[in-house]
Amino acid sequence: MQGAGRFVFAAALVLPLLGLAESPAPVALDGEFADPFVLRDGRAYYAFATSARGAHVQVARSFDLAKWTPLPDALPELPTWAGRDASLTWAPAVLQRGGRWVLYYTARHEASGFQCISRATSARPAGPYVDDTSKPFVCQLALCGSIDPSPFVDASARPWLLWKSDENSAACAGKSRIWSQPLAADGLALAGEPTPLLTTDRAWEEPLIEGPSMVRRGGRTYLLYSAGWYESAQYSVGWASCDGPAGPCKKMTLDGPLMKSSTTLLGPGGQELFDDADGRTWMAYHAWTAPNATYAAGGARSLRFARVDLTSGVPVVTPEKL
Repeated sequence: MQGAGRFVFAAALVLPLLGLAESPAPVALDGEFADPFVLRDGRAYYAFATSARGAHVQVARSFDLAKWTPLPDALPELPTWAGRDASLTWAPAVLQRGGRWVLYYTARHEASGFQCISRATSARPAGPYVDDTSKPFVCQLALCGSIDPSPFVDASARPWLLWKSDENSAACAGKSRIWSQPLAADGLALAGEPTPLLTTDRAWEEPLIEGPSMVRRGGRTYLLYSAGWYESAQYSVGWASCDGPAGPCKKMTLDGPLMKSSTTLLGPGGQELFDDADGRTWMAYHAWTAPNATYAAGGARSLRFARVDLTSGVPVVTPEKL
């Protein structure tokens, strides 16, 4: 997904200078907080988001999903291979492996000029995360780069990584695809070979698909994805049914999206699923607030939540205002 040069917390500009004990009072995340990922650790929820105003990875903590405490940049330093432009750090996602957390994110590969995926580790869910890589983790240079990483753990507890190849970029001028590949048990290395799962092939998806997120419920594997142009009211969410994380996957939203713009909510996307402490499934996503669906118009992609019911085998999404 595309980054933006905005920021959700005015107070966060000074947070790197403060200790956690001096964090500001909880706030609602109603400013720029794009491509959200929510991780639950005990009673606490941690929300991560695409870069804004100098923070490589935004992060905040909540105990009720309504009020959030902003925390310091989850990724204070980028690896040596990455460009220094903080606004090009996108779509973070976190996988817990034992007592360590692995952060996957998108950054600019300075040598090629493409966006590529990296990984960093921390002993705490909120970070700080340290990236010790000397090259990108996933970087399909022949396909103009790789973005939007999302981890998934299958029924046998094996971790996988999903992402999007950036083939829709001007340098490739092709159709973007969603991919998956198994990870090593610690989440720090790739295993096996990448498999393409979906491509852009429906009219409502144009000009691209991106932002994969996968979940398994009741013996079925669901793949949700974003489609359309991110800075517009046409951005939306589709889904596919998969035999497993390596596919094959069958698109179920053929003639229109699962979730699209409503009267006040424009361009929903960047979705990730998670369970709350009571076992209920939620979708974290971002959306514009009508009537402004562009940055030029003063809009922001803010954090939203929806309840997701998968008991019928078809996702039923109910947006909620917390």
